[in-house]
Amino acid sequence: MKKNVLISGGSGFIGKQLTHLLLANGFSVSILSRSDKQNTLNITYYKWDIDSLYIDENSVLNADYIIHLAGENIAEKRWTTTRKRQIIESREQSIQLIYTVLNKEDKKLDAFISASGVGIYGAINGGEICTEETPSVNDFLGLTCQKWEAAADTIESLGIRTVKIRTGLVLGKEDGFLKKMIPVFKLKLGSALGSGKQYMPWIHIDDLCAIYLEALYNKKMNGAYNAAIADDTTNSIFSKTLAKFYDYSIWLPNVPDFLLKLVLGEMAKIILTGRRVSSDKIEKLGFQLQFKNLEKALRDCLKV
Repeated sequence: MKKNVLISGGSGFIGKQLTHLLLANGFSVSILSRSDKQNTLNITYYKWDIDSLYIDENSVLNADYIIHLAGENIAEKRWTTTRKRQIIESREQSIQLIYTVLNKEDKKLDAFISASGVGIYGAINGGEICTEETPSVNDFLGLTCQKWEAAADTIESLGIRTVKIRTGLVLGKEDGFLKKMIPVFKLKLGSALGSGKQYMPWIHIDDLCAIYLEALYNKKMNGAYNAAIADDTTNSIFSKTLAKFYDYSIWLPNVPDFLLKLVLGEMAKIILTGRRVSSDKIEKLGFQLQFKNLEKALRDCLKV
């Protein structure tokens, strides 16, 4: 009988790609959805509503694994006080719903794998390479990831193997943050942001999904793992590399800090600061990243 993987956030960019990979590897897939959706031959949908604290308990009871991707998009809107609360609560309360069912029914999963972010290391610009042992930072990004992972740790307290995937910027085909950049670069109007010196820890969508698959299979995986390429890509390097695919060299000056802060407010931290991140921990398990070269990764995403 096929093992069932329940995915929260399964209709998003990462969730869709991951669903295809899981099905191709012989798993059955269930997806938690806020809207009523018709089951397909391969996918079962279950209703949940985080705001009203509702979840169809059968979704959890029928699962062998849970992959938790749900959470408000950090970069979608300005960080008002209300928006910050929504971002954090969407991560904490969604896991709390799952925890409540597991605890009440004494349900044991084979594993619980939760998304997290490299933002746990804070909005920094130094050259230090962050490992999973690097202390977290209490700015908004860091605090959000801390609370996200603390919520996941409640699942671990039930005796369930729990893995936290600290994800960098995800490069994907026709989606992800590249989707917002491509129109500008196609017009040959792209340029670096701020100083351009801020590091951009990135990962190809195929490698990220493969890490989630590895977390299902590999019982040695437990705790936090960075999912980002350990290279020296800065915003300036990234911008210049992307421009090459549209046959031009960057000619515009960098977009100044003050303008980005004016438009984005505090959220500008996401693009004006960065961090270098090590992938040694996952690779020492024998996992091989397929896309470690930025140009190769972009070529695959842009289909050129």
